[in-house]
Amino acid sequence: MSLVNLLWNKKLFWDGRAQGLEKQAEFPLVHPREMGQSLKVSAEKLNADPNYRNLFKLVFGDDQINGGRIVKAIAQFERTLISADSKYDRYLSQEYQPNAKELKGIALFDKHCDRCHGGPKTYRELFHNNGLDSLSADKGIAAFTGLETDRGRFKVPTLRNIELTAPYMHDGRINTLEEVMDHYSDNIKNSPALSGFLQNNLNLLPQEKSELIAFLKMLTDTAFINNPKFADPKQ
Repeated sequence: MSLVNLLWNKKLFWDGRAQGLEKQAEFPLVHPREMGQSLKVSAEKLNADPNYRNLFKLVFGDDQINGGRIVKAIAQFERTLISADSKYDRYLSQEYQPNAKELKGIALFDKHCDRCHGGPKTYRELFHNNGLDSLSADKGIAAFTGLETDRGRFKVPTLRNIELTAPYMHDGRINTLEEVMDHYSDNIKNSPALSGFLQNNLNLLPQEKSELIAFLKMLTDTAFINNPKFADPKQ
């Protein structure tokens, strides 16, 4: 999932397993399928680097590095990853006038997509089954609630910079925005867990799909993606 605007998220990961950014930051560090290293070992390695000790002293008042401070530092950096200077943001502040295609895309988006992706953040803090499968192999939040009606329900992601973040869906099965449009237009699969407002395909015309994509491209924030503050500090 995108790391954009995480400071406004309450539940993290596709299945909402982490409450807050500190928990989110810890998970990939220690999980055996990701970095697979305990916070204790990570702290020992960072303590061996005087540059990191100096940085931790600057922030925390002393040069002691431990697991708690590591996840706090990562989470605090993630809170700075704010994207708010796209064409869409400038449109909302009346600093950009969309062209005709973009305006039609905005209207279509408000009609069909607002239930999940409405508001300036382009997501709501909700979990939905969007009809990818008749029976989802991945339980989603059902792994925690135990409810079959939650099977295949995943966290609604932000759409900011969506043009740049392929592949799409929780498992990356869709490669292009055009294919995303095709899914919602024609390929929604029914199931007991399917979110109620998605019971029918949208049946979009080719032009409407193109107009929706024109709007989605308005969410690309070039200032954010080129911000040197978010680049590797050693490069």
